[in-house]
Amino acid sequence: MSRRTATTAAVAALALAGAAALSGCSGSSPAAAEDAAPHLEVSGAYVPRPVLADTATAYFTVRNTGGTDDRLTRVTSDLAPMVTLDITADNTMRTVKSLPVPAGGTLHLRTGGNHLMLMHLRDRPAVGDTVTLHLTFATSAPVTVKAPVKPATYQPAN
Repeated sequence: MSRRTATTAAVAALALAGAAALSGCSGSSPAAAEDAAPHLEVSGAYVPRPVLADTATAYFTVRNTGGTDDRLTRVTSDLAPMVTLDITADNTMRTVKSLPVPAGGTLHLRTGGNHLMLMHLRDRPAVGDTVTLHLTFATSAPVTVKAPVKPATYQPAN
């Protein structure tokens, strides 16, 4: 082997060794990225029997067991052409563009707090019916929820 070939081979070997060593330093392996991603679980969904013929509310809990925050950005339903994300603070209800789902935390939609407003109902659901809600998040895949219609006075056990 000539001196030039030996030098080229040595440089190539060092470059490969350096690349291998550096790849081990990366903290963003696919497994690490997956662990950091939001992992959402929706539970406790229900819709109280609407008192008004054209408006309903919906409640549920979204738990994020992942390592990254997410946001509930949109909800649609076949029951209503318009669904808003609302918060209640200081006895004032306000529509917002999104609701936070913190990493390692929970988003609660419940009476007197965050909730959905289903507006201009196509039909007034009865107790025992099921309302389908399609949840869209900033990061996570969409989630479809089946919410049973409960009596208007229903209060979930917490």
